[in-house]
Amino acid sequence: MRRLSLAGAALLPLMLAACASVPEVATPTPELPRAFFLQPAGATGTALAALMPTGDPAYAALSGAALANAPNLAEAAARIDAARAGARGAGAARLPNITADASIVQNRQNLARFGAVGQQGFIPREQTSYGANINASWDPDLFGQLKAQERAALARIDGATAQAQGVRLALLAEIAASITDWRVLDARAAAIEADGDAARQLAELARVREAAGIAPGFDRVRAEATASGSATRLAALESERARIIGRLVTLTAQDAAAVRAALAAPAPALAPAAAPASLPSDLLANRPDVAAAAAELAATDADLAAAARARFPRITLSGVIGLLSFRPEDFFDDSVVGTLTGGIAGPLLDFGRVAAQIDGAAANKRAAFAAYRGAVYQALGDAEAAYGVVTAADAEAALAIRQAGQLTRAAAIAETRFKAGLASFLEVLEARRAADSSGEAAAAALGRAQRARIVLWQALGGEPAT
Repeated sequence: MRRLSLAGAALLPLMLAACASVPEVATPTPELPRAFFLQPAGATGTALAALMPTGDPAYAALSGAALANAPNLAEAAARIDAARAGARGAGAARLPNITADASIVQNRQNLARFGAVGQQGFIPREQTSYGANINASWDPDLFGQLKAQERAALARIDGATAQAQGVRLALLAEIAASITDWRVLDARAAAIEADGDAARQLAELARVREAAGIAPGFDRVRAEATASGSATRLAALESERARIIGRLVTLTAQDAAAVRAALAAPAPALAPAAAPASLPSDLLANRPDVAAAAAELAATDADLAAAARARFPRITLSGVIGLLSFRPEDFFDDSVVGTLTGGIAGPLLDFGRVAAQIDGAAANKRAAFAAYRGAVYQALGDAEAAYGVVTAADAEAALAIRQAGQLTRAAAIAETRFKAGLASFLEVLEARRAADSSGEAAAAALGRAQRARIVLWQALGGEPAT
């Protein structure tokens, strides 16, 4: 009983230290609005995947190549593997650690230090020992410090996985946007070629009238200048195509020939789908950046728990069993030795070291919570902006298409009036110039509407990896 009392008295300071207060870090869930301000009604919504150009064969080919070979995805996968290795190490730390060793030790002694006994030859001057041991140690983790560390490591796997998903979505969105830009260039080129054909027809009509002596040569020159302007605009598109090819080479890790071959496949005309309705609360589950921030918050919470448990005593059980002999021939003959040890240790007077670690872990958790709230409101802001841009881009595209139709009809009417002698050639040229830019502008507006949907797809969290 006296021994037990002495042990309790020795452990009392450790228990008192363990009971010291741990900083409380509140982590309330951010309040979310009930709906997005500009989202469509639920009846007009479509599937989220419909916002992407999934019907374009170039998107299917290039996105598949990117998911298989993109360097940034390989980097993200390596970070997941590193997080998994950390979790395995934290889990293994809770299990016994067993090692083995073997040794040969030779000692040479000064017999004079043993006095007369050493001079009598009873103590050898040189001695060689042979040993082999199996060592085992185990921390039972009675107060849960190792368990908390494992929980933090597991949460960081979730964080690395969410970050990899974010990289994947950003990659797919960038590829989709680049392919959309390419298709817009095709539509713009078609509109410019139609403008050039119309301008060349006017130039030919002016040439015939000039040859007949009923129109000055100035009309032909102005018509030819209009046709040359269309050719200049068409040539300028090639620099934009080159930039898109370079961007896709970087994103997909494919060579330019493979990228051009994929883009050469025929694709359906741009037809932006209706924007799907979504709830703000869906962002908490769908957005990779929000999921990554939530995982980091869980990890820092576990780090704080592990730091707090450093105040508790730590119990260690260890044992050694082995063979020890001073002659090789006696190594397996009654040479077994063993040791069994139980130890307990904990902070008694650390001058604030553990408290500093707890305060640091609490500060990290506060920072992680602030980052989580920031990710939530970043997601809300992205979605609100994306819905607004889709609405504005749709209105712009509708007006641009309507304007292009009106200006094209006006140019046709002006040409008909000119042939009937009711309008001047200058009026025809002015109507033609106005119609020339309208088709290209309508194609560009339609492309911006499709691009806005890709941004909305990414803002709402995209689709999960399959």
